[in-house]
Amino acid sequence: MTKLSHFLTLAVAAVGATGDAMADTINFDALGPGALPPEWTCGVTGSGGSRWTVEPDADAPSKPNVLKQSGVGDFPWCALKSASMSDGYVEVKFKALAGRSDQAGGVMWRWKDGDNYYVARANALENNVSLYYTTNGRRNTIKYVDAPVAKNRWHTLRVDFAGTSIRVSLNGKTYIDVQDKRISGAGAAGMWTKADSVTVFDDFVYGAAAPSK
Repeated sequence: MTKLSHFLTLAVAAVGATGDAMADTINFDALGPGALPPEWTCGVTGSGGSRWTVEPDADAPSKPNVLKQSGVGDFPWCALKSASMSDGYVEVKFKALAGRSDQAGGVMWRWKDGDNYYVARANALENNVSLYYTTNGRRNTIKYVDAPVAKNRWHTLRVDFAGTSIRVSLNGKTYIDVQDKRISGAGAAGMWTKADSVTVFDDFVYGAAAPSK
């Protein structure tokens, strides 16, 4: 089975298992090292900059490549515009490598632009998971929860969202389950870091919920 066929099989399996109308897995292995994924748009909320690069990593969950963010800015992000959905899920594996101020890895959804989106993140420096909404370029806290987030280890961060319901899980355990209606409608999904975090990502997975019958 070819790599493409393998991932198409995974996507079809995900549709059958979750009832999603759309599901996809992106592992960055089809890109050459140093290249930015052409399907993504990357930037920063606030000041500073972002630097997202495809790089080899012998420890990658799906070898050989990962996506690395090594720029320094308030909130660096990278969004996949084609992953537009209002209800569904977003999941990614991440590993925090370094950072004096922060060591964060996060996922975004209902991303309208670089100043308006939801984000959930885990922080290896603070050992917690948190949920925010960003509007007009300002990040606002919805909830913080203590959680073990070891540095230099791979973790799986996932968010399931439908209507006003948001559920955030880390390594298969739900830490946040809330209702929030501040950002509605379809938007892109993506990845996120904070400040001087040097973070690598792999196996970005997203799926849109099937329309109600």
